[in-house]
Amino acid sequence: MLQKLALGLFLSLISLAAQPVAAANPAQHRQFNSVERAELLKTREAVWRAWFANDHEALEKFLPDDLIGINNGEEKWDTRAIALEGAAQFAADGGRLVRLEFPHTEIQVFGDVVVLYSLFTTETEVHGQRTVSSGRATEIFVRRDGYWLNAGWHLDSGK
Repeated sequence: MLQKLALGLFLSLISLAAQPVAAANPAQHRQFNSVERAELLKTREAVWRAWFANDHEALEKFLPDDLIGINNGEEKWDTRAIALEGAAQFAADGGRLVRLEFPHTEIQVFGDVVVLYSLFTTETEVHGQRTVSSGRATEIFVRRDGYWLNAGWHLDSGK
């Protein structure tokens, strides 16, 4: 009986000792609380709106130097410079964002790295012509110096 008690105590101690290691592991998946989720989703929307508004100050804050973006139907992948150029070109063409929606988003959290899987719809207007686009987005956000940075994305039409 003493052996069973000692074994039970030993297994309990091992279980307790393993918990902090798992919690400290950045690859460990965890859930966001409602405040963290709201902050991230607000940042994600701010990034998209900043691009459509050609807000270079915001984009330089939210897009890291090592950005990689894959856009639907484009062979060349975005870097930070290309993303900034794209925003500037959209503005130069007289483009404006009419509508931005994310009807469904799932979030995976791995320490300071978050992956968002979303459905999106944008409606833009260029020279009086409106275009509605929708699809799927996989976005990577990294927490650096207290801010969420949009370190990468992959957009597709969902078809």
